Amino acid sequence: MGRILAIDYGRKRAGIAVTDELQIIATGLATVASHELLSYLKEYTTREKIDLIVVGEPKDMMNRPSEASRFIEPFVKKLQAAFPHLEIKRFDERFTSKMAHQAMLDGGLKKKKRQDKALVDTLSATLILQSYMESIKF
Repeated sequence: MGRILAIDYGRKRAGIAVTDELQIIATGLATVASHELLSYLKEYTTREKIDLIVVGEPKDMMNRPSEASRFIEPFVKKLQAAFPHLEIKRFDERFTSKMAHQAMLDGGLKKKKRQDKALVDTLSATLILQSYMESIKF
């Protein structure tokens, strides 16, 4: 069994999270500059078996694609072209950044660490992955 990889894609950075090989635990992997993401993923997939890629889907409060969707859709098409053998799913990412900030507050992180946008992106990807995994449980 391979891992599930999740991406919280942004215009500047993308947070990445993966599961363990048994697809039980979601863990933050990295934050990568968006323009380097495909090459990072190509290199990563040579080392690790990936069964599925989950990409965060930004929606507004009315469940419609948000403004950020126009930047994510072209990336998803490039991702599908680069990894035609992998299944790629979209998953609602509403509130993940807010939840990431709250988790950092609850975890007692100092203000300077909470302002680290790379950490927020990785944590958001982890929350997307965790939520996806919970949604597919029987």
